Amino acid sequence: MYATTDTLATAPAAQGGRSRRLALYTLCAGMLMIVLDVTVVNVALPAIQDDLGFTSSSLAWVVNAYLIAFGGLLLLAGRLGDLLGRRNVFVAGLVVFTAASVLCGLAGSQEVLVIARFIQGVGGALTSAVILGMIVTLFPEPREQAKAIGMYAFVASAGGSIGLLAGGVLTQAISWHWIFFVNLPIGVLTVVLAVKLIEKDKGLGIGKGTDVPGAVLITAALMVGVFTIVKPAAELGWTAPRTLVLTAVTLVLLAGFIVREATAANPLVPLRIFRSRTLTGANLIQALSASGMFGIFFLGSLYLQRVLGYDALEIGLAFLPTTVVMGLLSVRYSEKLVMRFGPRRPLIVGLVLIVVGLALFTQAPVGGNYVVHVLPVLALLGLGGGICFPALMGLSMSDVKPEDAGLASGLIGTMGEVGAALGLAVLATLSATRTASVADTKPALDALTDGYHLSFAIAAVIVAAAVAIAVTVMRPAKQGEVVEEELALEAA
Repeated sequence: MYATTDTLATAPAAQGGRSRRLALYTLCAGMLMIVLDVTVVNVALPAIQDDLGFTSSSLAWVVNAYLIAFGGLLLLAGRLGDLLGRRNVFVAGLVVFTAASVLCGLAGSQEVLVIARFIQGVGGALTSAVILGMIVTLFPEPREQAKAIGMYAFVASAGGSIGLLAGGVLTQAISWHWIFFVNLPIGVLTVVLAVKLIEKDKGLGIGKGTDVPGAVLITAALMVGVFTIVKPAAELGWTAPRTLVLTAVTLVLLAGFIVREATAANPLVPLRIFRSRTLTGANLIQALSASGMFGIFFLGSLYLQRVLGYDALEIGLAFLPTTVVMGLLSVRYSEKLVMRFGPRRPLIVGLVLIVVGLALFTQAPVGGNYVVHVLPVLALLGLGGGICFPALMGLSMSDVKPEDAGLASGLIGTMGEVGAALGLAVLATLSATRTASVADTKPALDALTDGYHLSFAIAAVIVAAAVAIAVTVMRPAKQGEVVEEELALEAA
């Protein structure tokens, strides 16, 4: 079933339809702040480099410091939401993120900016990790839940392309400082609305899951893992000694975490949660699809900038069709598709459209025309994302007990973040390697385009693997389950 009866039992009965919608808008506003931050900063990096004197290598830490804290703390933050109350964690994350944004905007040195970005990542993890769990609790009825998740999925997946446009406008019209200052009024307003509109949940209590060793192990493993991906793997290569050593450290920490969770009386992450084939499959699909999509947004921006000569504002406008198409489908039609066909079929169709779009991008030439070579790709990515991501978010929470909703929400976010970091590192490294290998035999722009084409093709293969998982792993185990789902959808 799309929404469990356990989840239904925990819905805040006191909140009416209008108040729940306003609460949803507040949660989505908080998520949009977090999602925008990554791409807004990417657009402003050249201006930041010129102003603060970053070298090309040290500039990467403006992004990496955020990613390490964000990816490392998502899982812990989700579990803290279950224990301490999800609204408490959401509000605390917003306060930390907003305060760190102001510090980023005021930064007059490299060190202050990097430290502030790390703190931003902490706030971003606390805020975003609990949102999906709060949404499925607010909207237990299947049709309303599907519509709410559609809006959340649109913000989570399309917000990045909005960030490209916003970053270009703010950086060119005012200065890079304002990409951070703009978070202050939005953050304060969102905190006020969250306290007013979202009912306070008690949480299980810290005594129900205080697993300090487990928390230390998983946070350390994720932080070391993300650091390995974004730093030595991306800069030195996957077979470099430093990369291999840090990969081994990550695996040892993960192994220690699994042993700890299997033996702890109150584990941070109960391993029973992975018995759900739906939850496990959804998280694998999230990691793979994020790997392909995030890497393509980054490398696609580089193609537009370096090959076609677009500036920051033109890049943002170029990606706008993806946002429009994805938003229209996610907010208006995803709920109807899920209720009509169930979540699995829209998921598969959407992923296939993304694969087609990525494959089509491999044909974009050096002298490419936006309408002919780029717009169809972005339209397909928006179409596929708008169809599949709401269904995927719903599936990731459909088989979860209410007391584990925060954990499951943090888990799907963690898989997306780690998948995005891994995909970006792999695709960017392979693209650069390919470009370097043909640089002596081809003109510079042709060599760059060759590198991008290879990354687009590999991204298509990665998302195709997600399609395979959706077709096989997400298939109902018994015929009776299929009949039950069809009867439920017919009743709805």
